[in-house]
Amino acid sequence: MPRFSSPVGNGLIAVDRWTEPSQAYFLTHLHSDHTQGLSVHWSRGPLFCSPITARLLLCKFKGFDASLIRDLEVGSTHTLSLISPVTGGEVKVRVTPIDANHCPGSVMYLFQGELGCVLYTGDFRWELTSERANMSKSTLLDALNGEKVDILYLDNTYCNPCFSFPSRKDAAQQVVDIIEKHPDHEVIIGIDTLGKEHLLLHISESLKTKIWVWPERLEIMDLLGLDELFTTDTSQTRIRAVPRYSLTQNNLESLNTIFPTIAIMPTGLPWSQNSPEKGAYTVPYTAHSSFLELEEFMKVIRPSIIVGIVSSSYCLIDPKHHFGEMCGVDNCSTKGHNLFFKVMKGSHGFKVRKKEGKTKVLASVQRSGVNIVRKERRGVKIEECESDFEVPIGSDCSS
Repeated sequence: MPRFSSPVGNGLIAVDRWTEPSQAYFLTHLHSDHTQGLSVHWSRGPLFCSPITARLLLCKFKGFDASLIRDLEVGSTHTLSLISPVTGGEVKVRVTPIDANHCPGSVMYLFQGELGCVLYTGDFRWELTSERANMSKSTLLDALNGEKVDILYLDNTYCNPCFSFPSRKDAAQQVVDIIEKHPDHEVIIGIDTLGKEHLLLHISESLKTKIWVWPERLEIMDLLGLDELFTTDTSQTRIRAVPRYSLTQNNLESLNTIFPTIAIMPTGLPWSQNSPEKGAYTVPYTAHSSFLELEEFMKVIRPSIIVGIVSSSYCLIDPKHHFGEMCGVDNCSTKGHNLFFKVMKGSHGFKVRKKEGKTKVLASVQRSGVNIVRKERRGVKIEECESDFEVPIGSDCSS
């Protein structure tokens, strides 16, 4: 899996990046594409996350040094004291974890203070028909208190007008409707090791049945306090939630030689196996924001700089292309904001800093093309350095 280059120098803060030196590490959530480099043997420094993610992390990485974990109350602002590798002085940073409405324990991070104002969404769903998302909006606006976001790192998974989804509540009901139309069929539903719990709960409560999950998934359900509605005994239910990778046409055909079976894939992406006439259904249930939801989010945030954290070969999802005019200034430039690109020689990324004061904000991103099936995330690293080559944003940085 491709990794993204890091700035030269001693880092202060790393978000979803685990292989480079930093003083503080932040985990948005426990999906595997955000934990590359994190393992049971990892011991680089304090790891900050939500309380739910802390419990799930110790389950996933059994034997992990729990003394490294610092769980942060979601919705509250916490102050960190870091040491400047340049001056040796103290650097104060305020961090507010905000419910990302993506999967259990997932959070966005708002960093404020001497390093400027940086919002990293991780994976999130800005579904304002949801009470949870509206609470997140209130928390974010209260924490900002009118402050301008200097850099927004955005989950741009579906940042294209072609992606329009119903609410998760409506999509979950679509799944129930499909199941009810096949009363004599076994049902298999593709899910990940974490996420889509609310979908499964809706199915269980609507159809008054337990749902089969594999043993490791049941352990996760137990940690989340949901185990009573799930089972590993196939005789108790006709509905099974299985690992998403196992949901293939060949497997479905094999199951149908034993008993009539349908497959349901809840996803916002096109599923190559989709074929209702063959008993394979796609339902647009997703934990990522749709294009219209991202548009609403951008209307609220209007950052000086926007950076997408996902790349795709399926369609153009560059948020600067779609939302550049929504930034505080034209095309997310920095006119009037004293922000500069800092070009990293020999890299495809950039760093950003505030010109005022002695402390500088740096962030590194290296783009990497991936196919539609596998999306890579971009971690963020904030650090200080003593001297840099500056190019105003909007200038030609290609050299």
